[in-house]
Amino acid sequence: MTSSLITSSSSGAGAATDVRRPRRRGLKAPGPWLAALPLLAFVALAFGLPAVAMFNGALTVNGSYGLGNLDQSLHGAYRTALLGSLKLAAVTAGIGSVLGLLLAQAVVTSRGRALREAVLTASGVLANFGGVPLAFAFVATLGNAGVLTTRLGLDRHGWSLYSFWGLTLTYLYFLVPLMVLTVAPALDGLRPQWREAALNSGASAWQYWRHVGIPVLLPTLLGGFVLLFGSAFAAYATAAAMVGSSVPLVTLQIADALSGNVLIGQENVALALSLDMVLVAVLVMAVHLPLQRRSARWLA
Repeated sequence: MTSSLITSSSSGAGAATDVRRPRRRGLKAPGPWLAALPLLAFVALAFGLPAVAMFNGALTVNGSYGLGNLDQSLHGAYRTALLGSLKLAAVTAGIGSVLGLLLAQAVVTSRGRALREAVLTASGVLANFGGVPLAFAFVATLGNAGVLTTRLGLDRHGWSLYSFWGLTLTYLYFLVPLMVLTVAPALDGLRPQWREAALNSGASAWQYWRHVGIPVLLPTLLGGFVLLFGSAFAAYATAAAMVGSSVPLVTLQIADALSGNVLIGQENVALALSLDMVLVAVLVMAVHLPLQRRSARWLA
């Protein structure tokens, strides 16, 4: 009995001693930012330095800082090109959003798993198919001497691929698959219980989509529209290879100003045009990211 008390008292004293004994302070574990340090360095090198050079050049006028280049980029032919790019991006994004939604809905509701996988795989490939190969494919198909143009006699009806609507059709080739990839997961997230509850309550299919489906999908649809808008607004190679200067676009104006095809010494104006595009891209991302978070919260 006595030995057990002595043992318990000694263990209690030892515990009390351990509690009172100050702990050694070891080295702190490296923060999570340390793992992202290589990525941050790459971003600073690949994006930070060009951005600083662009800002510096856009604000440099005859060796001093000013807003002359930015003012010039918003007037004359540069303003026309900027508005042309905004118009092309808005039209193609609107048409691509509607067509992509309809195609994605048809694929999601189909019973064939092979068809679904084939369409989604093809959309992933076609969404990244652009540039000179895409322009060459459309010129060979719908150009002045294209296969379909000559066989269907499209040129006799006023068709021209090298126009605004011809470029719109070409852009839809990769924008519609991009919208399919964007909206298909959201359509999968619509719970069947919502539709069953609406039908059991006496609602029609149109009423279900109007009051349940579309409101839930609206953030995703708007986010997809913004994504398509940004992709069409920044596209360059396809338009440069296909239409040249026949359709005024800001990306083509930047290339002409940098190469001196029209006027010499307009490099800083080109940087000002690039800054205008960056501001538009920032606005696009400011709209897209909140919509993406909201849609993810609804469809989680």
